[in-house]
Amino acid sequence: MYARKDDRVLAGGPGDNEDAVVLSFPPGKALVQTVDFFTPVVNDPYRFGRIAAANALSDIYAMGGTPFSTMNIVCFPMKKLSGAVLREVLRGGRDTVEEAGAIPSGGHSVEDDEIKYGLAVSGVVDPSRFASNRGVRPGDRLILTKPIGTGVLATAIKGEMPGCDAMEETLFEVCGRLNRAGGEVIAALGLTGATDITGFGLGGHLIELADASRVTIDLHMESVPLIPGALELAAMGMLPAGSICNRTHYLRRTTVAQGLDPVHLDMMFDAQTSGGLVLAVPPDAFDRAVAMLEAAGDLAAPIGTARARSDNTPLTIL
Repeated sequence: MYARKDDRVLAGGPGDNEDAVVLSFPPGKALVQTVDFFTPVVNDPYRFGRIAAANALSDIYAMGGTPFSTMNIVCFPMKKLSGAVLREVLRGGRDTVEEAGAIPSGGHSVEDDEIKYGLAVSGVVDPSRFASNRGVRPGDRLILTKPIGTGVLATAIKGEMPGCDAMEETLFEVCGRLNRAGGEVIAALGLTGATDITGFGLGGHLIELADASRVTIDLHMESVPLIPGALELAAMGMLPAGSICNRTHYLRRTTVAQGLDPVHLDMMFDAQTSGGLVLAVPPDAFDRAVAMLEAAGDLAAPIGTARARSDNTPLTIL
C-alpha cells in the first residue's frame, strides 16, 4: 500500500505506476536504515501487520531517529490464503507507519509457503546527536520502556493455551505500541547509548551494549517488569526455541548471583518481538528521562547500571 497524498512524495505515489519513489529529504539530516520481517505472532492479520511494522520502526527510534519512509516486504501463500488476509496485513502496516508520521512507499512481494511481513525503513537523525550500542558510559543508569515476556506469550498463543484471546490482546498492546517516546528522549537529552530489545532477549541485547561500549552492566532481575502471567507460562514450558538458544549462548558470558529463580532467569533471555528500548541515561538526566517517558504514557523502569569493565564479564545479573 502506498501513502495517501503527501507533499514529500515527488514521484512514485498512488497512481504513478512507478517502480521507485522520489522523496524530498530533510536538509541537514543523516540517513538511518534498517529492515526487519517475520512470521505472525498473533492470529489477527491486521494486528500482525501493526506489530510487524512497529517492530521494524524500533531500530530507527533506538538511535534517536525519526522514521521517514518505508517499503513493505511480503511473503504470502496465495494458493492457501485469501487475498483479503494480505490486504488486512498491509492495512495494519500502513496504519502504524502513518501513526509514526512516515511515508508508506510501496514494497515487494513473493509467493511463499507461509506469511512473512515487515518493512525496510529509512529514517532521519541529527548527525551529531544520536545513540548507538557503543555509547554507554560508566555510571549510566538503564531504563527499560516495555515489559518482558512477548516470546512466552506468542508461544502460548501458538500452542492454543487457555486464555489465548486475552493473551493476544495483551501481546498487541505491548508489541503494537511504537517506541517513539523513547526515540524522542534520546534526541531531546542527547543520550548516546541505547538499543531496542528484540530477538536476543534483554540479556543478549545488554551484552551487545556492554561489549560495544566496553563496560559491564549490572542488571537487577527483580526490577525488570514482566508481562502479567508470563512468568507462570514460562514455568509451564512456554519458552520459545529462540529464548532457549539465547539462554544457552549468553549465559556463558554472564555472571549470575546465587539463589536466583531459574525460571525468572530464563525470562531475562526471552526472545522479544517489538520490545521496548533500553536507554543508557547519565545520572543528571535520569529524572528528566523518566518524566518524559511517563508523560508519553510509556513505562520507565530502572533496571540496572553500567560500570567500568575490569574483566571480561559484560553482564552481571543480581
